[in-house]
Amino acid sequence: MKLLETLFEKFLWNSRLMVLAAVLMSLVSAAAVLYLSSVDAWIMVSHLSDYMSSEISQEQRVELRAETIKHVVEIIDGYLLATVLLIFALGLYELFISKIDGAEEKESASKILIINSLDDLKNRLAKVILMILIVRYFEHALNMKFDTPLDLLYFAGGIALLGLALYLTHSHEADSK
Repeated sequence: MKLLETLFEKFLWNSRLMVLAAVLMSLVSAAAVLYLSSVDAWIMVSHLSDYMSSEISQEQRVELRAETIKHVVEIIDGYLLATVLLIFALGLYELFISKIDGAEEKESASKILIINSLDDLKNRLAKVILMILIVRYFEHALNMKFDTPLDLLYFAGGIALLGLALYLTHSHEADSK
């Protein structure tokens, strides 16, 4: 009976290795999103020569500028999403598989990449996700039409709520130190 228990416990312990699938696919997804965002950035930069062209009207120049800013926000959003996937992959690996020796041995290693508990992973992901939400709000703000004073008030309220979220995030950090 003890042999059966030992084998079963070994099987249970090794079942944590299934998390490697999530780690690998998160890394592949992060690389894919980084690739997409980098291609978008390259395409955006390559179209900037049109902005200097004397052949476009002032209206077209204003429209091109607005589109470029929108693309910059989308690119930032993509890079932040890739960061979330990378932090998630590293965190899962450290929590379920093994500590990453390279991250712990180097002083230059970012503390954000060292995950000691599920709460560490959750807090780090929450910060990056909050940044993604802020970027997305900014992206939507670029397309907003302020037809009434109430629209402007809603917009200001959204900014105030984002500021409150950032404040609460940083006050939580200060309390835990």
